[in-house]
Amino acid sequence: MHRTTRIKITELNPHLMCVLCGGYFIDATTIIECLHSFCKMCIVRYLETSKYCPICDVQVHKTKPLLNIRSDKTLQDIVYKLVPGLFKNEMKRRRDFYAAHPSVDASNGSNEDRGEVADEEKRIITDDEIISLSIEFFDPNRAKHQGNAEETQTKEEVNNKRYLQCPAAMTVMHLRKFLRSKMDIPCTFQIEVMYEDEPLKDYYTLMDIAYIYTWRRNGPLPLKYRVRPSCKKMKISHPQDDLNSANRSESDSASDKASSPAGVASTSSPLPSPSTPAQSSHSHFPHISNPVNGTSMTSPNRQFTFGNKVRKASLNGSSTSSG
Repeated sequence: MHRTTRIKITELNPHLMCVLCGGYFIDATTIIECLHSFCKMCIVRYLETSKYCPICDVQVHKTKPLLNIRSDKTLQDIVYKLVPGLFKNEMKRRRDFYAAHPSVDASNGSNEDRGEVADEEKRIITDDEIISLSIEFFDPNRAKHQGNAEETQTKEEVNNKRYLQCPAAMTVMHLRKFLRSKMDIPCTFQIEVMYEDEPLKDYYTLMDIAYIYTWRRNGPLPLKYRVRPSCKKMKISHPQDDLNSANRSESDSASDKASSPAGVASTSSPLPSPSTPAQSSHSHFPHISNPVNGTSMTSPNRQFTFGNKVRKASLNGSSTSSG
């Protein structure tokens, strides 16, 4: 089974922090000669007095080192997403600066430069943020013929979809436990949570799913689930075999019953039928009554009559008949 290892943010700090100021990257900028990154303000000030990289001492440029540095948006997005609250604090700091210095002209800068970008626009998600999601039963037949299903959704499909608000740090495992408890799904069946038609790992958080599948907050996070039989196979003994083994043990233990018949047909079973479907008490999820993706688990009862004649058997010398 796949095991996950949680990495502390302190272990990633050497890759997220500027060696010039000792803080996390702000407006990350990379030297194209050696690919070392720094804060934009830090490296610009440093190159005013030096033309060499502060880490590896490679020459950035002979005369104009500022020509060989590039803004690294990808690295900056990674830093904002890994460090909780960094983006929000930086935007607030910029707004406070321009509010305290109205004489500074910021009209040429972008909204992010002025601190006027919200977390939602930047797609930055925090652990304590509440995420809206929708959960519905995954029907492979409907998925194949979906086509323009978004435009022509039936009333039944809309009613089968449920909406939840959960913390961004909630994992898929927690969501599976919630579904099992809410719908009384037996432990003999396993639940898979999916994004479109791809199963999700138990250790994925809602924040991970939003980042991996580029959820743009244009609606609830769309999730699906399906119910499958557990991989463990139950060994079911037939009543006739149990009776045969019981008769054999009796003939071995007592010599006076050596002439007892080896097997007797029986129409009653001491064990419940494994094919009897479990009844669901939740009308909100009608498909759970047929737990295997809409396939009925019911099987016809075995008959012990042959034609129109009733089978007769002798039990310890006495004749019995079932009718």
